[in-house]
Amino acid sequence: MLAMTMALVASAMPASDERSLFHLPSPEEVRMQPVARTDNERDWPFVPDEGLLTCVWSGGRKVVMFAAKPETETDEKPDLVFVSTNPFDATLLNIGSRHLIAKTDSVEDLIRRFAPFEQLGQRLCNQPKGARIGHGEL
Repeated sequence: MLAMTMALVASAMPASDERSLFHLPSPEEVRMQPVARTDNERDWPFVPDEGLLTCVWSGGRKVVMFAAKPETETDEKPDLVFVSTNPFDATLLNIGSRHLIAKTDSVEDLIRRFAPFEQLGQRLCNQPKGARIGHGEL
């Protein structure tokens, strides 16, 4: 269900990169990896301490999102955060998800916190299904 939601949400993202602008992703194209805050991590950008980092090719580019771990097994629609170093994406696309983003002093601070997760997510898009990127690679 999460993969289907990710594919549908990401299909509305405009841009151009390596794939067709009109490519509609399938759930099989969504890449996911669990991520969790470590004890010594100061710049964790999310309120939840764990979730899924996801990536899917959509609108001609890699779209990275953080999905909060569902609070109950019956939650069908995941809460998503667009993880981007583009100030427009990081702020306007996340208006409905502000409760999932840690408070920051500025947009620049938010971008700085998002950057390593966006890079990890984009690398995840290039991996075969089921691959996992280790902590040392971040």
